[in-house]
Amino acid sequence: MNKIEARIGQALSHIRERHPLIHHITNLVVMNDTANVTLHLGALPVMAYATEEVAEMVSGADALILNVGTLTPSLVESMIVAGRTANERGVPIILDPVGAGATTLRTESSLRLLEELEVAVLRGNGGEIASLSEASGVSKAWGLRGGGAVRGVESVAGGDDPVALGRAMAREYDLTVAITGKRDIVSDGQRTLGVDNGHRWLTTITGSGCMATTAVAAFAAVEEDHLVAAVGGLACFGLAGELAAQKAEGPASFKVALLDQIYGLTADELAEEARITAVEAGSS
Repeated sequence: MNKIEARIGQALSHIRERHPLIHHITNLVVMNDTANVTLHLGALPVMAYATEEVAEMVSGADALILNVGTLTPSLVESMIVAGRTANERGVPIILDPVGAGATTLRTESSLRLLEELEVAVLRGNGGEIASLSEASGVSKAWGLRGGGAVRGVESVAGGDDPVALGRAMAREYDLTVAITGKRDIVSDGQRTLGVDNGHRWLTTITGSGCMATTAVAAFAAVEEDHLVAAVGGLACFGLAGELAAQKAEGPASFKVALLDQIYGLTADELAEEARITAVEAGSS
């Protein structure tokens, strides 16, 4: 067992001991699922959207999720208000740019949040992160090849080199980038890790990416190193998927088993079964 695996196991124990409050401004499609994932990890969920209360709510939270999955212009304003308060209070922000690249509103809103707020972790699929990289000019500035393409909220193309993409976006915006896929790539611009836990059935249920973001937020609520938090959340969620697949007969029973496995996963199991490795550009 390496140091980082031991550390993410310890983080899971801390989540269950401290019960951090996770403030979600999130996708209406997956609200119930992300609330359950939060609870099953050992944290506490709250969904608060009104501009009139988000600053007050996030003041007592331990992490803030901003998810643009069912976006409206007024919701963006609530996110900005909540995000500014989170920055003032030192509450980590986890941004999930759902469908960025599919429409102008999603892309521009995600970039506005990145530019106006201090985001701790940007978690998206390859198409979303590559689309933001292109739209922001990061791809051109860093000489990245291969564009992002998103259809609806699904990644169609995610760039040729997710390791280079993650590093470039992390350095440009001074945050941790988590690009989820067959292998999850996590970079803070200096360190880059791959997470190989997961199962193909995670792609057959609605909101698995949003649920992964929730796991990252729960870990970020107790772990100050955002790279470690992102790796821990993704390894935890992916390992639960592996264990769930052993008990399920298909996508529907898999979803139920996934929630059970998140609830039952122990810190020791996570530390022992997490598959994390250092990666270099072009090796993903």
